[in-house]
Amino acid sequence: MKVRIDPDICQGQGRCFSIAPGLFGFDELGNGVVIGDGTLQADTLALAQLAQANCPEHAIFIEE
Repeated sequence: MKVRIDPDICQGQGRCFSIAPGLFGFDELGNGVVIGDGTLQADTLALAQLAQANCPEHAIFIEE
């Protein structure tokens, strides 16, 4: 599974980074980005799901 952030939707609230700083970072405009290729392991899947549930713009997507 992989996680991604839609850059057209993200407004840089930073909740994803607050929840999972090992998975998410910021670009030069302050919007959220996925660190690495977004591949999720069993331990990072739960963090990605929590970040997804807390994203006010619903910009985080988890795909198989």
